[in-house]
Amino acid sequence: MYVEPELKVDYDRIKAVGPDRAAAEWLLRCGAKVRFQGFDRWHLDYNALPTGPLDRYQIQGIDATESCIMVQGFDHLEGLRHVEEIKLCRCIYIQDACLERLSAVENLQQSLLSMEVVSCGNVTDKGVVALHRLRNLESLFLSDLPGIKDKQSTVDRLQGALPRLDVTLDLD
Repeated sequence: MYVEPELKVDYDRIKAVGPDRAAAEWLLRCGAKVRFQGFDRWHLDYNALPTGPLDRYQIQGIDATESCIMVQGFDHLEGLRHVEEIKLCRCIYIQDACLERLSAVENLQQSLLSMEVVSCGNVTDKGVVALHRLRNLESLFLSDLPGIKDKQSTVDRLQGALPRLDVTLDLD
């Protein structure tokens, strides 16, 4: 199912409903799923998003598998303080600029523990190396990324910056 990407970030909406709700709305409109802190279930239905006080539902996980998220919407991630896991699998619009933007988000630099980048054909060594700014990242799974040309150097640079990082590669 293709969903038309949202290109403009609605900053008034972020102020009105809070960063987690606004980000969840954007992610679900783009075909991604979110998991809120304290819940096991992944939400994928925009119309079934929980309501309540602004800080009640905080995004802990993002599964953007086969979604149409793109860098223009990444400002939605700025206010998220509890995201521990992000999966970017088969995302045709994910490219180096997306990984660079994601790793520049200060809150994600602190909270993100686990990440997967799989079958995103526009990601190269440059984008993966940018993830070194995610200083608490513990686990990174990289698979089917034909744009990565120098696997060993890329991994060495990441692990040099993030000694606790466990990188799993399936790039052949």
